[in-house]
Amino acid sequence: MSAQLLLFQVLNGTGIGMIYFLLSVGLTLIFGLLRFVNFAHGAFYLAAAYIAYAVVLWTGTFWWALLIGPVLVAGLALVVERTLLRHTYALPHESQILITFAVALIIQEGVILLFSPLGHNVPVPPALSGIVFLGPYVYPAYRLAVVGAAILVALVLWVAIERTRLGSILRAGSESAEMVGLLGINVDRVFMATFALGAALAGLAGVLAAPLRGVEPFMSAEALGIAFVVVVVGGLGTLSGALVGGLLIGLIQSLMSTLWPEGAQLMIYAAMALVILLRPTGLLGRI
Repeated sequence: MSAQLLLFQVLNGTGIGMIYFLLSVGLTLIFGLLRFVNFAHGAFYLAAAYIAYAVVLWTGTFWWALLIGPVLVAGLALVVERTLLRHTYALPHESQILITFAVALIIQEGVILLFSPLGHNVPVPPALSGIVFLGPYVYPAYRLAVVGAAILVALVLWVAIERTRLGSILRAGSESAEMVGLLGINVDRVFMATFALGAALAGLAGVLAAPLRGVEPFMSAEALGIAFVVVVVGGLGTLSGALVGGLLIGLIQSLMSTLWPEGAQLMIYAAMALVILLRPTGLLGRI
């Protein structure tokens, strides 16, 4: 592997890893606070990707999609959580898996009815359709913009979780929701806001990923599998774990697609198995 190809694949892996971070951080926040297994998380990613496709098709601009996609998906998540999922928090994880899997199938079939089972391309915004020179190397501007956007989101999330009252409530709720409730805080509203935030982050990942991979109705299953791998590798309930896990899995996938294309997906799950064997709580998970 030449130095240029290695750098290109590392940059690719970083970009993919940051999208995986956005996709998985919502899942880890939801599980960390609610102890809720959400198999509909990939469907929110799917819905936002198709919203981006529709908005670009109707308006001709990607920037509206970047705003509308996460907002609409957060609204959809609120409706699902208020009408259905909040009644399942006390149920066993098996019941939560079945119910959220059903929600995911409903969203997937709705996408097929509205947009057909065929895939579609989403154009890169013209302002980011060029290349950037990195010394003697060139790299697509849109991929660098994705990395920058994900870093900005990660910084905002870190400040919100570590330096604000809401973040203190979230961290305390992940340890003991009952104690937070005894302090007079409306835990139900915190749960609702966390679920909507997690869905919005998955939606942002879906919008950003749409110009890179296109959209197709079955992309939610792949996204859900990757999200769970990242959460397991990084550690449940930690923002830093989602970031490290996303970057690690993105780099493994990118590098192995050059070294061993047939085994790129296999190596992702092999890395997860190795982490489970050496550190069952994940790289940065709480022991």
